[in-house]
Amino acid sequence: MKPSDTRKKMIAKIKIGQKELAMAEQDYRAMLLRVTGKSSCALLSEGELERVLRELGRLGFASQSAGRRPLRRVAAKPLMGKIEALLLDNGWTWAYANGTAKRMFGVERVEYLDNERLHKVAAALQIAANRKRKNKGGDGDGDRTRGTSAA
Repeated sequence: MKPSDTRKKMIAKIKIGQKELAMAEQDYRAMLLRVTGKSSCALLSEGELERVLRELGRLGFASQSAGRRPLRRVAAKPLMGKIEALLLDNGWTWAYANGTAKRMFGVERVEYLDNERLHKVAAALQIAANRKRKNKGGDGDGDRTRGTSAA
């Protein structure tokens, strides 16, 4: 990654932190001045940006990362796509899928599973997603999939 890319990402994280902490513009500028002696991110070096990120963390901003998509064989790509979609739709991270693999098979990471076990993890995640949806109230059609009728 080029230094300019790193710098842009750091500035973006700072702006996200400002928004999540609901900092007014004047409070944000005052914090920048206090931490770095400068009033604009555009004037900051990477080291100064790092200090600002630490300060935002001290104030309660937690930069969240969903993690990277694990590397897998080409044959597993469709299943990994399904798992990724389930994770995103439900607000889960790859750590959730890895934890599911660990509980089910004692394997630390999803990418270490063979296709059969990967399919079982995808099914378990789908079941958990259905359960989550049903517990939230769902759409009222939960029993229809079991073959029961309301009549």
